[in-house]
Amino acid sequence: MIDRAPAGPMEEQPIELVERKGTGHPDTICDSIMEAVCIDLCREYRKAFGHICHHNIDKGLLVAGRSLPEAGGGLMIEPMKIVFGDRATYSCEGTLIPVGDIAVSAARNWIRNNLRFVDPESHVIFQNEIKPGSPELTDAFSRTSVVANDTSVGVGYAPLSETERLVLASERYLNSGGFKRSFPEIGEDIKIMGYRSGRNLTLTVAAAFVDRYVRNPKMYFDRKAELQQELLRFVESENRLLDAVRIDVNTLDDPSRGEGGMYLTVLGTSAEGGDGGQVGRGNRVNGLIPFNRPQTTEAAAGKNPVNHVGKIYNILSHEIAARIHRDTPGVREVTVLLCSQIGKPVGSPLIASVQLCLEPGAALEEAGKHARNVIEEELDGIPAFSIRLADGFYPVC
Repeated sequence: MIDRAPAGPMEEQPIELVERKGTGHPDTICDSIMEAVCIDLCREYRKAFGHICHHNIDKGLLVAGRSLPEAGGGLMIEPMKIVFGDRATYSCEGTLIPVGDIAVSAARNWIRNNLRFVDPESHVIFQNEIKPGSPELTDAFSRTSVVANDTSVGVGYAPLSETERLVLASERYLNSGGFKRSFPEIGEDIKIMGYRSGRNLTLTVAAAFVDRYVRNPKMYFDRKAELQQELLRFVESENRLLDAVRIDVNTLDDPSRGEGGMYLTVLGTSAEGGDGGQVGRGNRVNGLIPFNRPQTTEAAAGKNPVNHVGKIYNILSHEIAARIHRDTPGVREVTVLLCSQIGKPVGSPLIASVQLCLEPGAALEEAGKHARNVIEEELDGIPAFSIRLADGFYPVC
């Protein structure tokens, strides 16, 4: 089904709100680790059996630890806990798969590669609650035709608005290697809320400072001001459409409270003592939480890439939207919705809906014809798309 979008493009709407939970945010940690487990399980299944077996590792939980941050360096007094949940295949054709060991190894590798100050050996406890799958869902993997294991909707859109693009780019910049070399005291737990009113953008940034780099409150507030100015310089250099940008950093801070008025952490993440995390509570598959856009509540992270439409359709819908926008003349904005039926072929959704926002004078019939061809090609290519998902080609948060 192809129709005109009911509203104009996002850039022309008066208010826009967009959030990005950065690399070290507890929810993003959860999503990233469970996806890493999924990728490693896919690799092990293919190595052992030549195909991917049933699994879904999308019920993960991060239990916050306890810490005592202090200027000059504080203490961890209780480790964080990561709980792996849901289902996986432990044996096939007489061969056992060490699911729990694979999960812990994947988690430790991700932590080492992404969280500079977290030691996965001493700062994290791992708890494996992954159980074997139900016979009905496991049997779906042995069928000749790949069928959906859920009735669900995937939603994607293109292009990113200027607000969305700047929010995403800002977090990536603050967590880049180059920025960390200049500001080593800024941890990986960075959250950005973008609020656009008309052509004016306000970015509210929460950035966890690592206490060992902060000697006293004066140093903290001086460096926070420098961070604010550096991020403003970056955003203004990236900005293409907006008239004004304002940046507020760590707005809970209170200089009158001394050390108690600073956002300090021992390890650079609030998961050490302030906040837990859960799969599916953070960014959508394009890395953002876009409050003005249609979106799904499905958690893509950790879901298997063979027949779980909660992963396949959500990522594929963004890819379809991007291709339609890129290759179809006269299209300003695209929204794609894919709905599955459990037990029906993944490549034959119940409905594929496309909403097009067109340039003045562009013909819906012509644009719709091209959009329909793109959808048919992409749905036919799902088997190859699933392999790319299994290889971790597409980020999920």
